[in-house]
Amino acid sequence: MSTRALGPFDVNVTPQAPNDLPPDAALARHLLTKRYHGDLDAESTGEMLSVVTTVKGSATYVAIERVNGILHGRGGSFALYHHGVMRRGVPSLTVTVVPDSGTGDLAGIAGTMAIEIDGKDHRYVLDYTLDAGH
Repeated sequence: MSTRALGPFDVNVTPQAPNDLPPDAALARHLLTKRYHGDLDAESTGEMLSVVTTVKGSATYVAIERVNGILHGRGGSFALYHHGVMRRGVPSLTVTVVPDSGTGDLAGIAGTMAIEIDGKDHRYVLDYTLDAGH
């Protein structure tokens, strides 16, 4: 049975200089820093790669972030993998806890995170399990 964690988060996305890309390349790289509030009291850092196409509303991104803090009273860290696609304005996003990435009291964590964005407000919904035998 999974447990649900909810709350808002703050995010800073910092563009990085592309590595040897032609000036017209649609590939971009960004550093991420986040501060999670609510059931997950944590900070994270990560990197994101994105591509914007010439078709309006079509793009994709992948990101990996390392989350470190307290989840429902348990301290430790874990990694998240993001895969987002926008096809002509229709979004699809999957955020997954990286298998076996949990440390401390979060060792054995597995699950998925949904991200809800309303204007500048960001919220997360993390559905997770903890493997007691880990």
